[in-house]
Amino acid sequence: MRPTADLLAALEERPPSPLQGVHDDALTRRGVRLLLKRDDLVHPDLPGNKWRKLRLNLAAVLESGGGALLTFGGAYSNHLRATAAAGRMLGLDTIGVVRGDELASRPLNASLARAADDGMRLHFVTRADYRRKTDPAFLAGLEKRFGDFHLVPEGGSNALAVLGCVDLGRELRGHADVVAVACGTGGTLAGLAAGLDPADQRVIGFPVLKGGGFLADDIARLQTEAFGGPRGDWSLDTRFHCGGYARVPPRLRSFAEEFGQQHGLTPDLTYVAKMLLGVRTLAEEGAFAPGTRVAAVITG
Repeated sequence: MRPTADLLAALEERPPSPLQGVHDDALTRRGVRLLLKRDDLVHPDLPGNKWRKLRLNLAAVLESGGGALLTFGGAYSNHLRATAAAGRMLGLDTIGVVRGDELASRPLNASLARAADDGMRLHFVTRADYRRKTDPAFLAGLEKRFGDFHLVPEGGSNALAVLGCVDLGRELRGHADVVAVACGTGGTLAGLAAGLDPADQRVIGFPVLKGGGFLADDIARLQTEAFGGPRGDWSLDTRFHCGGYARVPPRLRSFAEEFGQQHGLTPDLTYVAKMLLGVRTLAEEGAFAPGTRVAAVITG
């Protein structure tokens, strides 16, 4: 095998991420046990769902002989940063199409700076052009500019990503009754749900975008592309976007700080904190029967 393929095989041999039980007063009072699925510990540069969603896409690129990998993301995208890191480790060229004005993004924030340091070519486009990211004419323009490339969609969510997330569900079989996960594009939930036991496990997804109910259609589409039809018992709770993507109202910041003080893990404010706030609120509302084991996926 090529050296890059050897590296990918070594990455794929990493053990399952830890499952950590914590004593959370709000849930314990309701007889609910909280478990943290520490997917943030899968890899220092490719945490959690980023690695799971990228690994089969990366394998496909290597199997085809290599080449450049192009993907999309916002100015603070963890997906862009993880893709760049994977490219560096596997010897693949990476191109990141970034939503927003380049001048407004200079100097680069820490996320984009890390991606650039890892060799990613950053291409800034207007928000109007970014909305055309699936338009064949727009993609043809990118191909003319950069040459041939392997396309991975925004957030890494495609059929290969969904298949890569199935193992997350399998790792939780027998350990939880309800699994909670934050949702940006829905790919992680689509695969996670398929890996769980549909007879006695279910998933609740917490969209981090305002009006995130549209993700239900996206998740159904992704499952159809990956498996030929729906899989698993899943639902969405759209109440915990906290004003929209990357919005951080005082209530959310206060919750994240309190959670960190209690459990030694301060959740990221864009995704994980919103999901954990949703889990705690549902417990307080009596949504979980006493004795329920809730596994919250810490995606990074």
